Amino acid sequence: MSGSAVRGSDVDVDLGTLFASIVRDWKLILAVTIAVTGLAFLIAWLSTPHYRAETRILIETTESVFTRPTPAGESDRPILDEEGVTSQVEVITSSDLLKQVAAKLELGKLKEFDEQANMGLVGRLMVLVGLKSDPGGIAAEDRVLKTMREKLRVYRVERSRVIVVDFSSEDPKLAAAVPNAIADAYLAMQQEAKLKSNASATDWLEPEIEDLRERVKQAETKVAEFRSQSDLLIGQNNSALATQQLSEMSTELSRIRAARATAEANAQSLRDAISGGGSLDAMPDVISSPLIQRLRERQVQLNTDIADLSTTLLGNHPRIKSLRSQLADLDGQIKNEARNILRGLETEAETAKLREAKLVANLNNVKAESARVGDKEVELRALEREAAAQRELLESYLTRYREAASRRDRSYLPADARIFSRATVPFDPYFPKIVPIVGAAFVGSLLVMAIITLLRELFSGRAMRPAGGGRMETVEHVSMPAATATEPEAPVQPEPAVQPASLPPEPQPVIPAPVVAEKPAPARVRIAPNDNRLSVSAAAERLISSGAVRAIFVSPEGDEGAASAVLVAREVADSGLRVALVDLTSSGAASLPTLETTAVPGITNLLTAESQFSHVIHADIYSDCHVIPVGTANPARAMRAADRLPIILNSLGSAYDLVVVECGPADAAGIRRLVGEGTRVFVSALELGDSAVDATAADLRSGGYGDIELVKPEAFENPTPTVPNRSAA
Repeated sequence: MSGSAVRGSDVDVDLGTLFASIVRDWKLILAVTIAVTGLAFLIAWLSTPHYRAETRILIETTESVFTRPTPAGESDRPILDEEGVTSQVEVITSSDLLKQVAAKLELGKLKEFDEQANMGLVGRLMVLVGLKSDPGGIAAEDRVLKTMREKLRVYRVERSRVIVVDFSSEDPKLAAAVPNAIADAYLAMQQEAKLKSNASATDWLEPEIEDLRERVKQAETKVAEFRSQSDLLIGQNNSALATQQLSEMSTELSRIRAARATAEANAQSLRDAISGGGSLDAMPDVISSPLIQRLRERQVQLNTDIADLSTTLLGNHPRIKSLRSQLADLDGQIKNEARNILRGLETEAETAKLREAKLVANLNNVKAESARVGDKEVELRALEREAAAQRELLESYLTRYREAASRRDRSYLPADARIFSRATVPFDPYFPKIVPIVGAAFVGSLLVMAIITLLRELFSGRAMRPAGGGRMETVEHVSMPAATATEPEAPVQPEPAVQPASLPPEPQPVIPAPVVAEKPAPARVRIAPNDNRLSVSAAAERLISSGAVRAIFVSPEGDEGAASAVLVAREVADSGLRVALVDLTSSGAASLPTLETTAVPGITNLLTAESQFSHVIHADIYSDCHVIPVGTANPARAMRAADRLPIILNSLGSAYDLVVVECGPADAAGIRRLVGEGTRVFVSALELGDSAVDATAADLRSGGYGDIELVKPEAFENPTPTVPNRSAA
């Protein structure tokens, strides 16, 4: 096929034609839009106005720092996290709280909240026929509660502890009164719950405190009795007397041992000084002796007097001799006094040694007693711990009881929430908003009507055009060559041909149906040596080897030439490929031999959208080929949708390996819309040298279809010429 051929099977949407349909039908679109807008305005005007008001509650602890109880643990703090606030939303929407508000505001007396009292004739009829449940079967309180829930919205503001109570009503005052009443009832419910919890706590603490007092008394009595029975006397620092004595005796023993060691050391030093003739003035005990100090003072005085007298008297003077004699006596007295001090130190060391021995003996006795007391103290401490635990628990209970009792007496238990924004009476209704509703109805209806118009134009096929950009050409009315009458056989009235939209369907002549034997032995015709026509087998082989997806057969010699398309389609189908045969002849010459009838849905029904693909595809009774006959729809209507033929053939090409189209006597312009990618064009030639065959082949070649291949039916016998027919393409 020539590359200049128009690819009629590729179809695009012609946007100009598509949107021109809106301009063409603007009166209908505008009328429907105005009608819908007027209806919306009427409905909004007659609708009962509804008002909405809201109250905002903040979940927080309202306890003052001056009245807050004794600080408790983390578990005693109020839960103010996300889950806690969400739980409070559920509390606000609880049935008990809403019933309290409904009873307080007497909502049951209002028709707005009682469906049965406000039910009209239409509602009662719907109840009678079972389309609506009877509200009389529900209690009046439940009906009011149901209506309240429909009008009430309670939600938490995102990422905050604020709860919004929103209510709508036909009465603006009631729309503000209900959320305020719900908020007040919620706070009162919280306070009441706290009071009940506080009262329950005091009622439980009273007997517990009495029981604890008795248990504390018994525990302390056990401690005292055990201490007296075990002789566990308590000394200073709340310790046992034996333990305290052991500590004191250990301290005293250490002191005595130190004193003895000091006395022995001083005695040894003094002894060495006396025996060795050393100076006694270096001994601390000698120096500290008062007698020796006086003797030393007297010795100093005598030395002073001797020195004074020596300036005026000689050494043999009796006065000087007397003073020197007194000085010698003083030295002897000092030594005697030193010896006395030594004997005192020795006596002191011996006394300390005796006291040490005595203390060691007493200490051993106290150690044994302290060990016994230690064993008893283990049991005593256990009793004391039990008594202390009971005492602490009693004190804790007493503190809590006093706090709870004081709050109960004063009825002071603030709720963990407060109202920071009360609902006010709304002035403007939130429904209906007439201007937005009318505007939305106008725009919506206008868009819907425009979309409906576009879809109707699109599905009708009028907005489709070839992908190359040109408009699809009108199917031409091709005249058939005259033919002589056939032998008398049972005439068959052919189906109406598919005619162009501009021409009315012409009356069709009566032609005989081609007779196809079930499995006849082919009576081959003798062909001249220069016969260049392809056999059915050769044509099928070329289609298979070339990979063609579509084969167009033109039969210039009339309905008898349709046998070539039928035989080729059967030959390819017998090779194992999926083949569909489309009959576009006016008389159904290609489908009648395969189905033995033309009174079944076919291509005309598909074009007029009367049938679907599954209804127009039929099985060949002699092969595995599938056949789409002419059909039973009005040919004029079918021709108005002839632009859909390329789409139909493309759809068949996606489901079948080969689509064979029999066009009857047609020219290059007539088959242009049927040609697509992978298409081969064949001319059915019954006899060589036929002028119609040569003219058709030349026309096709000049139309850009390249070398046209001629095909002859292998079992063809030259029949008597028939009445000419017209093609459908």
